[in-house]
Amino acid sequence: MNSTNIEDIRKVDNRFSSVTVIMPVRNESAYIERSLLSVINQDYPSDKIEILIVDGMSDDETRNIISNLAIQHPEHRIHILDNPDQIVPPAINIGLSHAQGSIIIRVDGHCEIPLNYVYRCVILLHEKNADNVGGMQWSIGENTFSRSVSLATRSPFGAGNAKFRYATKSGWVDTVYLGAYRREVFDRIGGFDEELMRNQDDEFNFRLLQSGGRIWLDTSLKVRYFSRSSLRKLWKQYFQYGLYKVRVIQKRGALSSVRHLIPALFVLALAGGTLAALLSGQGVWAQIVIGPYVVINLVATLWTAKDNWRMWGLLPLVFATLHLAYGTGFLAGLWHWRNTWYEAVISKTSSKLAEK
Repeated sequence: MNSTNIEDIRKVDNRFSSVTVIMPVRNESAYIERSLLSVINQDYPSDKIEILIVDGMSDDETRNIISNLAIQHPEHRIHILDNPDQIVPPAINIGLSHAQGSIIIRVDGHCEIPLNYVYRCVILLHEKNADNVGGMQWSIGENTFSRSVSLATRSPFGAGNAKFRYATKSGWVDTVYLGAYRREVFDRIGGFDEELMRNQDDEFNFRLLQSGGRIWLDTSLKVRYFSRSSLRKLWKQYFQYGLYKVRVIQKRGALSSVRHLIPALFVLALAGGTLAALLSGQGVWAQIVIGPYVVINLVATLWTAKDNWRMWGLLPLVFATLHLAYGTGFLAGLWHWRNTWYEAVISKTSSKLAEK
């Protein structure tokens, strides 16, 4: 532990000193050792951190790896909790119910945080008077396909205006990757929504902003995230992002960013142009949509992979998968939750009346 860091931390109010790291995991044997070691090796006093690993009943070697690391590092308080529901939101809520820290930091089993992550989050929460602090999702790949996914998701064309993926300047944002929260945030607005298998962090951060909270993105904190390694896994991931985004919009009664609508509008335009071409026998209708997209996709590919030409062949496919999967998922969500719009409107109206 750097002595300068210790002195800086001592300057912070005591209630910000204790930290609980919550790690929701399930079947992460390929990554959990690297992820947990990145928490264990933090540049922060070990007696000020407790590590709660909430396991979704893993049936691989995840729990054994965690147990072995806990034995090897007795100076750290590492505890395993069970999550019978096997998805992220209940895991975080279970962790919250056991947490002793005044700062709650989420770390996934599929990533590695930098060694000064906890220290920087503690200091920034105090200095910025923020309710949530997070860093960059710095995607990396371990095969050719996942490396192309990493490049795509770190570009504006692939990620829209999600600043935690590509920003170069720190500042106030609408959401961050992972997150370090003041404990009182959960006392004020509740825990994570357990209906949301995906997008639970988006919903929580949107709820936080709607309650008057503030979220700070620190671009110096780059969290290594291991990208999906196959086209099928990538499609499934982004289809679910689009699907559950609809439910987030319903629950919050608002749209956090227009970027969430663009892929769905693209899919609708593509489907409409194709249908018009089939009915009229004139392919120009499909070309009106496909042509410009192909050109923009290729330009984005050349710009994104300007220093890595080996990715030129895969990037157009990856970009298209991100957009089509998310857009198709969003449209599927509109149908799947078609009967809950009335419920969402009533809930929003009731909240406004209660505020008055």
